[in-house]
Amino acid sequence: MRGAYLTSISTQHFGKVSWMSNLVTIFGGSGFVGRYISSQMAQQGWRVRVAVRRPNEALFVRTYGKVGQVEPILANIRDEESTQIAIKGAEIVINCVGILLEDRRQKFKTVQVQGAERIARLSKNEGVKRLVHISAIGADINSESVSARTKGEGEEAILKVFPNAVVLRPSIIFGIEDSFFNRFASMSRMSPFLPIVGASTSFQPVYVDDIATAASSAAMGRVPAGIYELGGPDKETFKMLMERMLKVIRRRKIIINQPIIIANILAYSLDLLQSISMNMFKNSMITRDQVKQLALDNVVTGNKGSFDDFGINPKSMDAILESYLYRYRPYGQYTSIHESAGDN
Repeated sequence: MRGAYLTSISTQHFGKVSWMSNLVTIFGGSGFVGRYISSQMAQQGWRVRVAVRRPNEALFVRTYGKVGQVEPILANIRDEESTQIAIKGAEIVINCVGILLEDRRQKFKTVQVQGAERIARLSKNEGVKRLVHISAIGADINSESVSARTKGEGEEAILKVFPNAVVLRPSIIFGIEDSFFNRFASMSRMSPFLPIVGASTSFQPVYVDDIATAASSAAMGRVPAGIYELGGPDKETFKMLMERMLKVIRRRKIIINQPIIIANILAYSLDLLQSISMNMFKNSMITRDQVKQLALDNVVTGNKGSFDDFGINPKSMDAILESYLYRYRPYGQYTSIHESAGDN
């Protein structure tokens, strides 16, 4: 029954199950990074199958191409059958699925290790030509952070079954839908203080469209197989990034660096509350695992491939942040007019 149901979903989105050539399957293709990759692959003339858990919430991807060129399809990388159906007939597979927080169903190990291995193994079995996997700087099988460790284990599992895969490790990604600058800009409207953890930790924020360009180039076979670390041109500490963000949104706030020991106590309390509430309360503030990650720099090491291998000159934050953070200014899009009037 489950197979028949999934086949009916496939038929609903693609007509008869006659899997066509020039087809790319993008897992998580409607997410923050995935939607940019989906758009770029469509622009290059590929049929794009966007494999997501909730296809009805991903219908907007259809606008990325001509009628019928980009279609969402039901798939859950924790499920063998739906994953295989999503891959079947594709020449290229791109995996953008990853999680920042765990909940009752989505666990780091099941998504970032088992799910990643499943995609690679089934891609190999189905004769996929190229596989691209989006990981993250800091992925390390020996990391104390569960998120970073499972990303490392996922990479290892992928390369074991699909050794010609391309793995991309971006630093923190920014763009109009990001959960980094948007989150802290939103917080800055509520209090005179802006609390952070790891003020001296360094990052190399990278623009989402540059990641999509790298992923699309890798999918087209324009770089050799291997691991690539992708960081932007600006290397700044967490505190510097917050100062930059506050300058863009025209707000003055006191940045407070919470000591690691205090952050751990808070994170432990919030994690415990989530656990005893059986995930009815979801800790989206700060987890113990995030505290561990924030203690380590998130920058390219120079030991892997880089943007240079793609011929990409990554965009700076100066060129992008103003274009979407303006809405957090005191007068939104009219702030500049208000400032000009105040000068007269």
